[in-house]
Amino acid sequence: MQPNLPQGIKVLFVSGFGPVVNRQQESEHLYRDMFGLPLEHTEGYEGYWHTQAVEGVKHFALWPLDKAALSCFGTAQWPEEVPVPQAWLELDVEDIESATQVLEQNGYTMLVRLKQEPWGQTVTRFLSPEGLLVAVALTPFLRNGE
Repeated sequence: MQPNLPQGIKVLFVSGFGPVVNRQQESEHLYRDMFGLPLEHTEGYEGYWHTQAVEGVKHFALWPLDKAALSCFGTAQWPEEVPVPQAWLELDVEDIESATQVLEQNGYTMLVRLKQEPWGQTVTRFLSPEGLLVAVALTPFLRNGE
């Protein structure tokens, strides 16, 4: 049952999501080169790369830090030596093993490598240059026909 919603507000879908970058070249490398997102530059907006060619968000959630820590480290405490993420982003990929290997070969430090989650998802997680908790994933229940 839906809680009482404010009058006049009905969210239809997530219309946009992306990191706020302060390490431009490293971020462009991750999202354009590693993930191959078809990002385009907008003239007059230096450093603003965008696309409307990636299928929409299949899952949106407020993920408590203690639950993220449990998923990444097996404990409810986020380690003090690891920056606390400000957001999370999961990208389902065609080949999770290959994606993990490519990211590792390009210097990304994995927090979780090919972890089988209890709900059937396989994830590899790392922190992006912006401090997002990023996962490449295989999520069978979110894929059409799988």
